[in-house]
Amino acid sequence: MPDQLTSARDLLSQQRDDLLARSNVVAVGVGYKVTAGIQTPTLSVVCSVTRKLPDAALSERDRVPRALDGVPTDVIETGPIRALQARTARHRPAPGGVSIGHRDITAGTLGCLVKKGGQVMILSNNHVLANSNAAQIGDPILQPGPYDGGRLPDDHFADLEAFIPIVVTEGPSTCGAATGAASLLNALAGLLGSDARLRAVTTRAVDNLVDCAIARPLDPASVSGDIVEVGTLQGTRRAELGMALKKSGRTTGLTTGTVQQIDVTADVQYGEGRTARFVDQIMAGAMSQGGDSGSAVLDDQNHLVGLLFAGSSNTTIINRIEHVFAALGIGL
Repeated sequence: MPDQLTSARDLLSQQRDDLLARSNVVAVGVGYKVTAGIQTPTLSVVCSVTRKLPDAALSERDRVPRALDGVPTDVIETGPIRALQARTARHRPAPGGVSIGHRDITAGTLGCLVKKGGQVMILSNNHVLANSNAAQIGDPILQPGPYDGGRLPDDHFADLEAFIPIVVTEGPSTCGAATGAASLLNALAGLLGSDARLRAVTTRAVDNLVDCAIARPLDPASVSGDIVEVGTLQGTRRAELGMALKKSGRTTGLTTGTVQQIDVTADVQYGEGRTARFVDQIMAGAMSQGGDSGSAVLDDQNHLVGLLFAGSSNTTIINRIEHVFAALGIGL
């Protein structure tokens, strides 16, 4: 193996410039060949390309040979390789995983691009793009979000297109304060000769499936289909128990985890005294922190499986992507 590695490295140093001169190649190196998604023990010269294309779509000069002087080659798709900016910076075009937000919030995460009626849209959470139901359709969306320095008009790059309202229970009406207030008001009503009486009641939480919204870019060229440190989406898949997960978010960047629970029902706090009950959710471990809301959640093969929206110090709660797509009438 040491001799094979030395030979492959020597060959790469000789062939590097020729390989990088091919129009689609953006990086070269020595690594193990990957076949059908599985790493093999075969050393190869690896060529990273912006997009993996069939030989018929490339000129003969731009095709990567199957082998170089007996050393196998491998071709992997990485997309363009760019100097990494802070996720809280201004990005044009803006990829998934960077700061975004309605003009009246702090900041969340641009999840990914989707399509509605053939138009490109930005996917994130209701509480990121629609200010937890308080926004109006057409409101400006900033990148970066306001907390990260986004300001009108310079950073206005999209408008709110649609959101699914979140049904919130406004505090427990059976608490001592509510009961006490009702008793006091009833006493005052009696002194004033009124027969009307107030009664503290318990309101059952209404089930929610999603915390999601979409925004329409002012210029389609101002957004990118890539997700920072992830690349491009490879479709969708249903999340299953034990599935490996990853997400790219504004605050904690690229993190990984697993589906620890399915069929989750969770009461999520939306500010003091405001709670929303969500059903049929996915729970993972500590993959996120504040500001990661809206992140696209993928499996280990870049299939979109969910939309991150809530969590605690050691859990992450994720909407199933099939519910998000159905609710908003969108697709990839």
